[in-house]
Amino acid sequence: MKILVTGAAGFIGSYTAHALLDAGHEVVGLDNFNDYYPVRLKESRHERLEARPGYEGVRGDLSDYVLLSALFEKHEFDRVCHLAAQAGVRYSLQNPFAYEESNLAGHLNVLECCRHHNVPRLVYASSSSVYGGNKKVPFSETDAVDHPVSLYAATKKANELMAHSYTHLYGFHTVGLRFFTVYGPEGRPDMAYWLFSDAMLQGKPIKVFNHGDMKRDFTYIDDIVQGVLGALFSEGLEPYEIFNLGNNQPELLMDMIRYLGDALGIEPQMEMLPMQAGDVPVTYAEIEKARAKLGYQPCTGLQEGLERFVTWFVKYRKCGGA
Repeated sequence: MKILVTGAAGFIGSYTAHALLDAGHEVVGLDNFNDYYPVRLKESRHERLEARPGYEGVRGDLSDYVLLSALFEKHEFDRVCHLAAQAGVRYSLQNPFAYEESNLAGHLNVLECCRHHNVPRLVYASSSSVYGGNKKVPFSETDAVDHPVSLYAATKKANELMAHSYTHLYGFHTVGLRFFTVYGPEGRPDMAYWLFSDAMLQGKPIKVFNHGDMKRDFTYIDDIVQGVLGALFSEGLEPYEIFNLGNNQPELLMDMIRYLGDALGIEPQMEMLPMQAGDVPVTYAEIEKARAKLGYQPCTGLQEGLERFVTWFVKYRKCGGA
């Protein structure tokens, strides 16, 4: 198939594009290479994609409907994998309009292009943040998600609602994927595991929010990509679907810090702080629906996954990536 991957220079997008190429598909990758985190990391990911047969990279923004429409007109995509977005819960507190442009207007542009160019299935990134302050765990796709605690979460819930309306009105399949704390080599520098590793290697204290009393359903990147591919190609899905993609195993933040310290051979120094606005104390994915319909089965434990990240990260810093 010919598949559009938005956010192809991003963390999940680049891994997904490589997996699609490995499976013999043609991939067109769109990215705007914004500076939310260091652009050189995005460039590095994208250079490796552009070196592969079957890949075409396009620099452009989702908010540019003319560019996006021309791209759909040129390629006649069989699937669209929409992973581009303005990420970050905390960043949304200071930069709300970045989320309006990318996560709302950009998502609408993708929906409109899928509609007008007869794309049979759109898979898009949602987020575990839509569950907000839900007390019931594990989080199930059938739970109410009407109380987001950050603007980022609100835009992701809006994406799901927008997709539902387009499926209802125009008939093409939409599949939303609620990702749970994705981590791994070449990950995002704004994520806690990266920030903690960087601080430890510099001999600096790490900032531990809610005094360490937090749990996250950390999900390794290879497991996430398996779920994304299932969403793109699985038969028998309903026209409108939402799936959790997590590890089904909430881990203590303090255990994550200990695993990182062990892998780095460094005793962490910690600055204990109160909970930040927009954060939640626990995330925990119920994944039975994804198992049944997508064949999704995460298999990488947190300690193993963090050891793989640390091996990559130490080399990355030595090569001047810090």
